[in-house]
Amino acid sequence: MPNIIQLMIDRGIISRTDLQKILPTGKLSEPPYRTAVKTGLVSEDTFLSLAGEVFNLPLVSELEPGYESQSFESLSPSLMEQYCFFPLQLNDNTLHIAVNDPFNHQLLENLKQFFPQAAISFHLARESNIRNWISEYFTPEEPTLPDDTADEENTSFFISEDIDHLKDLASEAPIIKLVNQFLTRGVEAGASDVHIEPFADRLQVRFRIDGILHEHAQPAASLQQAITSRIKIMAKMDIAERRLPQDGRIRMKIAGKDIDLRVSCLPVMYGESIVMRILDRSQISYKLENLGFPTFELQQFQNLLARSYGIILVTGPTGSGKTTTLYAALNSINTPDKKIITIEDPVEYELAGINQMEVNPKAGLTFAHGLRSIVRQDPDVILIGEIRDRETADIAIQSALTGHLVFSTLHTNDAAGAVTRLIEIGVEDYLLSSSLIGIMAQRLVRILCPVCKEAFTPTPELLKKVGLSVSAHDDQLFYKPKGCKSCSFSGYRGRTAIFELLPVSDTIRHLILGAKASTVIRDAALAEGMTLLRSDGWRKVKNGVTSIEEVLRVT
Repeated sequence: MPNIIQLMIDRGIISRTDLQKILPTGKLSEPPYRTAVKTGLVSEDTFLSLAGEVFNLPLVSELEPGYESQSFESLSPSLMEQYCFFPLQLNDNTLHIAVNDPFNHQLLENLKQFFPQAAISFHLARESNIRNWISEYFTPEEPTLPDDTADEENTSFFISEDIDHLKDLASEAPIIKLVNQFLTRGVEAGASDVHIEPFADRLQVRFRIDGILHEHAQPAASLQQAITSRIKIMAKMDIAERRLPQDGRIRMKIAGKDIDLRVSCLPVMYGESIVMRILDRSQISYKLENLGFPTFELQQFQNLLARSYGIILVTGPTGSGKTTTLYAALNSINTPDKKIITIEDPVEYELAGINQMEVNPKAGLTFAHGLRSIVRQDPDVILIGEIRDRETADIAIQSALTGHLVFSTLHTNDAAGAVTRLIEIGVEDYLLSSSLIGIMAQRLVRILCPVCKEAFTPTPELLKKVGLSVSAHDDQLFYKPKGCKSCSFSGYRGRTAIFELLPVSDTIRHLILGAKASTVIRDAALAEGMTLLRSDGWRKVKNGVTSIEEVLRVT
């Protein structure tokens, strides 16, 4: 491949000295010519002119009249955004595309998956033109389920019963490369999950990034069995079993990181839906100070952690960061003089110096059964992944009453609701009031991209709509998402937590003993200074951390 940087130097467009100034000292994250363009050392037009000369490629500045996008429905807008390309036309078995970087070989390999029989012809275009065309002609649509009345014989849905054939399919180099590409792209994008979903005429690959699903690619439906079999083999699942759900685990190095993948496989109408949870230890903070705690609530929570016995509950829906908070709490009290044991379903991350046990219902190891053995191990601190039934709750309470500090989680909407939930499953109110020392509800909100977030002054109508005082926020600057390269045009980058901490005071203990409604307990906690989830959210909105829409979305 021609060295375009050397060509720029030879023609006096840039000097070696200027080039060295903009290049990082470590491993290059992108080719030097991209860095030169991004930093303004070389203009985009100059780069395109040289690239056109090297490859003899034409420059496209506008589309042909009557452009039709129907021929390219298999290409997702997110894929076009990721590789900065735009399909121009498909004729005579040749796919013409506009690109901003003709040196990108990965793009060519991706396009071959969607148009395996077509020749690829590159044209050059400015990045702004390409992104404008994508926005104008390719609006993402919600996927629709196939019509129940469709003639099944005419679909591309086909199930092979030959296990050896499936193994052969899964062992082919293109399939191995494709699966590895999904995982690598997911890790690089900071995704928490990779979803692979089969439909009648296509596969849909989506990444969950900062809690929101984004479409990544749509491979041909004919690849469904091969991809599924490859993932099952990697996760040590039974590739012959397609009628029942299966779970597995993969450990591998991706992009220089040691990654754990929790794999879930579920039979659906047109094959098997696969979700791979990406567990990247390097991306998780185990320090309470980094989780988004306000100063007062952090001090309150640390006071609870200093107690020698009692139950601390963290509540919230799946994916609200409960496990991360509990791991950070354990790390903060993990000292040589304490023995800490956990029982989880499953163990998500390994914590140094902490004994972790994973439930195994098939072998008879449930939370309740495991807890009975744990208390005989002379622990100081116990973490129970989740309280799901009365038996587990009773053992947790007895452990707390006999001198252990116990952590666990519940699925409730707010902190006060945890009391009602435990009483509903049969826990005696007098035992609960004696053992419970604190409850914390939490949610995750996306953080506004610091590069592109926009300030605005909310109208009185908007403040009134979201329940904020107009007079208290007069001339208050809020921020909203915009979108740029840095945040993949989402307007957000990363997540933080909002909290609602309810320490169990004597007043709250008295209300628990009387089995009062959660609203009564919440009102009493508010009178004692508790901050509601939404109130903590508004605090982060006013500080420019997140947006109004995010707080409304999660509370």
